[in-house]
Amino acid sequence: MRYAVVIEQGETSYGAYVPDLPGCVAVAETLAEVRQLIQEAILFHLEGLREDGDPIPEPTSILEYVEAG
Repeated sequence: MRYAVVIEQGETSYGAYVPDLPGCVAVAETLAEVRQLIQEAILFHLEGLREDGDPIPEPTSILEYVEAG
C-alpha cells in the first residue's frame, strides 16, 4: 500500500505525518532522516493495528499541488 505523507519543515527540524493513519508521525533533523523514520513509523503502525486485530485503513488521501499565482 502507498500512503500519502505530509512533510513540514520547521525552524530546526522536519516533521512528517500520515493523514490516513492518525497518530503516525516522525520528527528528524534532516529531510532524508524524516523520510526514513516515517516509513518505519508506517510499518510499525500497521503492525500494531494487525496485532490488535484492528482493520488496516485503505489509503484515501490525495496529494496535489495547486498553483496560487
